[in-house]
Order: sequence, then C-alpha cells, then structure tokens
Amino acid sequence: MSDIASGFVIFLLQTNIEVECVQEEAMAGQSMDIVAKVLEQQVLQSARLVEEQLDAELEKLEKMDEDELEKLKERRLEALKKAQKQKQEWLSKGHGEYREIPSEKDFFSEVKESKNVVCHFYRDSTFRCKILDKHLSALAKKHLETKFIKLNVEKAPFLTERLRIKVIPTMALVKDGKTKDYVVGFADLGNTDEFSTEVLEWRLGCADIINYSGNLLEPPTTGQKSGSKFTKVDKKTIRGKGYDSDSDSDDD
Repeated sequence: MSDIASGFVIFLLQTNIEVECVQEEAMAGQSMDIVAKVLEQQVLQSARLVEEQLDAELEKLEKMDEDELEKLKERRLEALKKAQKQKQEWLSKGHGEYREIPSEKDFFSEVKESKNVVCHFYRDSTFRCKILDKHLSALAKKHLETKFIKLNVEKAPFLTERLRIKVIPTMALVKDGKTKDYVVGFADLGNTDEFSTEVLEWRLGCADIINYSGNLLEPPTTGQKSGSKFTKVDKKTIRGKGYDSDSDSDDD
C-alpha cells in the first residue's frame, strides 16, 4: 500500500472514532447540527489531506533526475522481460492449450514439469465430459500459469485405481507434483450441466490451482442458471470419501 493510501486509511480510522464520539454526545442531548458540521469539516479535511499527499508525490516525481528516471525505466523493462520469459517457458511446456495426453505414463512427466496442472479424467461415452471440455479449453487459453490436460480412463486403469477415481468426469488438481484436490462430477459447479466457465474458474481458484482475481467466498452469478445449488467447497481432498457411483448411472 502506498504512503498516500496508508495515510488516508489511518485518517479515516481516526475520523470514524471521532464521529462515534460525537454521535454519543449527540445522543446525550447535543444538537445533530453539530454532528453535521463536524462531519462536513472532517470530509473537507480528508480531501485536503489526499490532495496534499498527491501533490507531494507529483513533486517527488518532478524532482527525480535523469538517472533516477532511467533506473525506474530499467526496473519496469526488466519486469516485462521476466514476465515474457515466464510466458515462453509455460508455452514450451504445453501451457496455453487444452490437450489430450496418450497414456498414464505421460501423466507423471506432465505433472512433474509444471507447478499447476488440471487433469480431466474422461470417457468418450460420457456426455458431461464434452461439456467440461468446452470450459477447460477456454480456461487453458486464459490461465497460462496452469497446464490443462485430459486423459481417457480406459487407457489409464492403473492411475485411475491409484487416484480412486470412480465418477466420470473427475478433474485431478495437481500442485508441485502432488494431487491436492478433486472436482468430482458437477456437484461443486452448481449441480447443473449449464454451469458457466466463470463458475469452473472460481472452483479452480478455490483450490489455488490458478491465479484467480475474483471473490473466493462465493461463486460468481454471471451466466449461471437460476436455482443452481452449490455444495460447500472444502479444501481437504475428497479422495477418501469412497465414491461408488459412476456418471453413466447417476450423473448422466
């Protein structure tokens, strides 16, 4: 937080305390006109404080010599270069696109080389997997920091058994080479086939598998079907809950 913002916050806190004291006095018999005048004075004082601090910052920038400005420019350029280098590294590892890996052996190498991985375990005969494909394809392009892949469970019997995947579709969320969370079916997405990409993005954000900038406390409502029911997202893994149903019978 900048010095301006910090000073403004501190001042507002002090203002709130003073206002509360004035209000208490008013309740004891003081005229509300006094309260109004005090509030007006405090608002004006706050405005003057912000204006003075902004003027000070502008003056500071104006007084910077060419060497200081050049150093500031170099730092910003270095940050841009670092960000571009990181982007190229992600792209070289298969980030930026939603793609299928051929076998379970490839799963281990894929998750080993990337910090954040979303793996969709799917089956061709399960239509909800195709719904998920559409949303994951969009998110893969938006969140380059995360790798998005899919794996046919019929080609991965060992891995499916090891991860105890019994409901299709299931997404395994892998961080630093370890499976940290699962999204099983659409229960966390509103229990509807018509969930929005934003809701899936929110759910992945809750698992800290993508860089999410929205409110994690509640799912977004944009594009969401009215009446959708969300289950409470628990950060603990759901791996050990012993699911014994399959989407072909219960989720389809």
